Amino acid sequence: MGLIFFPFRYVWWLLSSLRRSIGRAPDYVIFVLESSLPTLPDPPGPFWQRFVSQPTLSVKELGERFDAIGRDPRTKGVILHLRPVPMSMATLQDLRELVSKLRAGGKRVIAWAPFYTTGTYYLACACDEILLMPAGLVRPLGFSSTGVFLADALARLGIKADFIQISPYKSAADPLTKSEMSAEVREQVTWLLDSNHKELVSAVAESRRVEPDAAAELVDASPYTDAAALEKHVVDGLLPEEELPNRLGGRDARARIATWDQARRRLRTPSPATGRGKYVAIVRVEGTIVDGRSGQLPIKPPIDLPLVGDARAGDLTVVPLARQIAADKRVAAAVLYVNSRGGSATASEAMRQAIELIAKRKPLVIAMGPVAGSGGYLVATPGHWIVARPGTLTGSIGVLTGKLVTGGLFSKLLVNRETVAFGQHVTLEGDDDPFTDEERKIVEGEIDRVYELFLEAVGSSRKMTRDEVHPIAAGRVWTGSQALQRKLVDELGGLDAAVRKARSLAGLADGVPAREVRAPRRPVPPQAMPSAAAWIGYVLEGVGLLSRAPALAVMEFLPSDPE
Repeated sequence: MGLIFFPFRYVWWLLSSLRRSIGRAPDYVIFVLESSLPTLPDPPGPFWQRFVSQPTLSVKELGERFDAIGRDPRTKGVILHLRPVPMSMATLQDLRELVSKLRAGGKRVIAWAPFYTTGTYYLACACDEILLMPAGLVRPLGFSSTGVFLADALARLGIKADFIQISPYKSAADPLTKSEMSAEVREQVTWLLDSNHKELVSAVAESRRVEPDAAAELVDASPYTDAAALEKHVVDGLLPEEELPNRLGGRDARARIATWDQARRRLRTPSPATGRGKYVAIVRVEGTIVDGRSGQLPIKPPIDLPLVGDARAGDLTVVPLARQIAADKRVAAAVLYVNSRGGSATASEAMRQAIELIAKRKPLVIAMGPVAGSGGYLVATPGHWIVARPGTLTGSIGVLTGKLVTGGLFSKLLVNRETVAFGQHVTLEGDDDPFTDEERKIVEGEIDRVYELFLEAVGSSRKMTRDEVHPIAAGRVWTGSQALQRKLVDELGGLDAAVRKARSLAGLADGVPAREVRAPRRPVPPQAMPSAAAWIGYVLEGVGLLSRAPALAVMEFLPSDPE
């Protein structure tokens, strides 16, 4: 079909290019970054969803817009209007790479903000100029992580979290089982924050053209008022947004600044591809890994609930998709994009086995997103090459399992529950009582077996022995930079670097396209518009899916994303 319609698409492109060349392109295109950007575009939702919510701009789409600006010799550059939103270090590094690529092509990139936070200033340090609104601030720069521990609060309600973990570093259940931060978790948080802090200091040193020690002093001396920021050369100028056209224009003319929607009608576009031939397939494993089907929230939630409120990657969706890619002869290589803290250990293993089939038939490269830990790392082990950002959170190789014991709560409520059971251990997972000593040995044996299989998969993938893997495993979380030092990843970079490597391994030319392959959408029966009830239903379904998993390969929630 692609060849049939190609002549019509080509004629349309010629006419469109002629129209775009006649008009004047803007000097600068302004982008307001006011929300976190996913790496890949959201999967298409139901038809009605486009009327109730705006699609989220992705890093990939922003990169395509930057490429269009970079190709047009009539444009001078881009303005980034930065707003403080929590954004992972890996996402910020994706954006910094886009900025660097645009600058390398001869375009200028200007950062402007009413005030700067750690995240926005880190991104701004990749730009040619950092401008601040008069009366604005540079807020305290640096990183912190706060843990909340609920064991005592749950005890007051008569609830006890009884979890068994492979090591103290496998701390995903600590908020429920402990009253304070353990020494191991404190050590882990410290090395993660230290890695991110070094990235920030390095970026400041490069941007401000100072030595690392001087950059560290600039960071530690924050916050800054507008005047102090200018005096200390933390920013390059103080300017109202309305004055940007004057500053960026020449002596006699104001710069023409346009939004993307205004500019895209004037920018030149590349000629269309035929849509035939070999290509690199991109497939994603994103969200909580569950036994079942992939899914996503029907509406934007009022609050974020980790794991149970995240998007889901289900083995019943990912496994058939992996088999399809392995069998497709037009797929010359594949890139697996992983952005997941893990979830069900059994679903993760099912995905790993199916993804391994791809690796046996064609080159497979892993692109890690902001997080690829525990079950998210397990599904990455079949890859021939693993790419991660310096700020990616990965590792957490290990498992845990457990239950919330609610017998005390029902006693406080004067509710009497009685159970009749056949089978010596059939009530092992029941929530009336904690594990007995015998039951604890049984459960420990189960997770020890799963952990050994996990170590075996990692060792086979990374060409390491069990004794080499275990000291960097046992639940320990690493940044991408630290993971590279420990041979858990092969390269620091993003999705583009992974695609380039896949082309190279397959012997493909640079122009061979890379396309995301998605599973067919499940048929959805007619239903009412989404509501709070739909969100609550999704969360409760997530609780049920995870509670049924025999073991969890899930990563801790630390540290917090910088704003």
